[in-house]
Amino acid sequence: MAELTNLLDLDPAQLVAYCGELGEKPFRAKQLQRWIHQFGASDFDSMTDLAKSLREKLKTRAFIAAPKVLSDHTSLDGTRKWLVDVGNGNAVETVFIPEENRGTLCISTQAGCAVNCRFCSTGKQGFNRNLSVSEIIGQLWMAEFALRETAGVIPGPKGERQITNVVMMGMGEPLLNYEPTVTALKLMLDDNAYGLSRRRVTLSTSGVVPMIDKLGQDCPVALAVSLHASNDALRDGLVPLNKKYPLADLMAACQRYLEFAPRDFVTFEYCMLDGVNDTDAHARELIALVKNPRLTVPCKFNLIPFNPFPESGLLRSKNERIKAFAQILLDAGIVTTVRKTRGDDIDAACGQLAGEVQDRTRVQERMQKMSAYQEKFGKNFGVLVEVTS
Repeated sequence: MAELTNLLDLDPAQLVAYCGELGEKPFRAKQLQRWIHQFGASDFDSMTDLAKSLREKLKTRAFIAAPKVLSDHTSLDGTRKWLVDVGNGNAVETVFIPEENRGTLCISTQAGCAVNCRFCSTGKQGFNRNLSVSEIIGQLWMAEFALRETAGVIPGPKGERQITNVVMMGMGEPLLNYEPTVTALKLMLDDNAYGLSRRRVTLSTSGVVPMIDKLGQDCPVALAVSLHASNDALRDGLVPLNKKYPLADLMAACQRYLEFAPRDFVTFEYCMLDGVNDTDAHARELIALVKNPRLTVPCKFNLIPFNPFPESGLLRSKNERIKAFAQILLDAGIVTTVRKTRGDDIDAACGQLAGEVQDRTRVQERMQKMSAYQEKFGKNFGVLVEVTS
């Protein structure tokens, strides 16, 4: 018996091709797509404007299923977090952040993350595998219709959309799972699916330079870059990917991307770490980095108060220090915001997304070895220091 196709895995063009294989005209794909992504339908019998013969074909060849929800928690501030099962002992987290004039969904793209940024508790769980298209877009599909049900909003295009913005900032590095991520993006943007504006879909990357260029050609959306350091020596220790794609290459890629991007700036995410990257000198270095006369990158900075966890050995910058740091950037004419911490009581804040990962990269084992070395050679063994001449 032929394997069934999960229709959540197909972008608009792929769904047209799939219907063609069934002997159906392209308009049937649009109808089918609307039933799936605008009405949240998973039962072919409910798709009443499809010919009965097509519905019968689909029942024997296809299905519609998002990852199963393992838990669903709502924070005191309204932030809602789902833990979803992606099989073989792995689970990822999806977070909805309601605000007065928008609702933002934070989506995961991998089970775990291989980038292992030092300040990110998500990365300390290691990496298992890339998520499929249905596992990525399935988070949006699941969340939109769960939120509608809670709010008493009818499914379909006439019902008020609950999710107005999507950020690919959950577990994983989206650009290291490129094809499924882009397929999911195309569904988010399609008018017969979610109809989101490119300006309202943001992909966050730690700086995979060749894939930033490819994204600019294939599906440019708003871009956020996890910067977190003002020079290569510091960033090498905080974001290991920097050793492969240093700051000069990353800034050049950002500038190239802006030719195609829906926004005329890049957002730089900057996690504020006490005594590590938060001095006035670091702020001035950032200004020089993005306002380099040879390579200026129009940007805004989003300063993120660090969410401490024991394995990092790092502390959150004091509020006064964050304000002073932000003021230096503002005085240089750079739009700067400080991210509000949301969902702390359900561990839904930035860098806290945990899930469950069957690690193939042995991160925990390596961290235990580091603890043993520090016990033997002193607590400063392996600690990040910035060397200044």
